[in-house]
Amino acid sequence: MKAESTTALKPQVKPTQRGFSLIECMISMAILTIGLLSLLGVFGIAMATTQTSQENNTAKQLANEAMEGILTARETANITWAQINNTGGAGGIFLPGFNPIWNPGADGIIDTADDAASGFQTLEIPGSTGIFAGTCPPDTCVPLTNFQRQITISPVFPAGGGPAYTTLRQVTITVQYTTPQNSIPRQYVLNSYISTYR
Repeated sequence: MKAESTTALKPQVKPTQRGFSLIECMISMAILTIGLLSLLGVFGIAMATTQTSQENNTAKQLANEAMEGILTARETANITWAQINNTGGAGGIFLPGFNPIWNPGADGIIDTADDAASGFQTLEIPGSTGIFAGTCPPDTCVPLTNFQRQITISPVFPAGGGPAYTTLRQVTITVQYTTPQNSIPRQYVLNSYISTYR
């Protein structure tokens, strides 16, 4: 008796029904790993940006506060036009260079010589209730020791040359700060103009 062939018992496999090989699985795992690592890196950058957003917003507010203080002093005639300048030969009252963020002194104007005695400005964060109480505690008051501000007041010259305008000055306010995640200082710069006219 003739033995039957066992090939008849094997199922027929079409080329489209083949499974993945080990190499194909390894390549797909490598591509998936690279994609997940890239996504993890983007997630880390997003977290760092979120954590520094408070410092960015504080720097913007400190620059606006300085500009509003200068404009208010001019509007209320608390200072003369000659005093709206940096200290030195110009007879101004605003300190040059980067200075700590002090509370305004007796004159009520920020970044002048009498500010240091009044202590650091603080950022008040609501306490556990989420409502501002107006006192620390229960609110949390954070001194702005990682911020510095520079007010630079310079003359404005005509485009075609000639002497500086006597009724117009450029005000550049730079707020420099560091974040807990990065020791490299960041800056926020506000440029504006101020004139003698109210």
